[in-house]
Amino acid sequence: QVQLVDSGGDLVQPGGSLRLSCVASGFTFDFKSYDMRWYRQAPGLERELVARIGPGYVNYADSVQGRFSISRDNTKNTVYLQMNRLKSEDTAVYYCMAPHGPYWGQGTQVTVSS
Repeated sequence: QVQLVDSGGDLVQPGGSLRLSCVASGFTFDFKSYDMRWYRQAPGLERELVARIGPGYVNYADSVQGRFSISRDNTKNTVYLQMNRLKSEDTAVYYCMAPHGPYWGQGTQVTVSS
């Protein structure tokens, strides 16, 4: 079956960087053909789309544009989210998501605090 495993969350100071990883398994077709996404959910707020990547495209939420970068290594069935210049408002649980299911990772906590 399909499985998404998120990792890389941590406590980091404002202005710092983190890289999240999502390892996928169980996909039917070539991993590179799938749309993959990162969402986040802060306490008391709705889950929001942060970034997505597919064949020939990437998109970002306005709130992370220019600071976050989504990428993938199709040889490792892995999607990354590089997060730079982190702010306190980036604090949330981050989830990897494959919309063709949809399938969700278990989430990884990112806390930005001094």
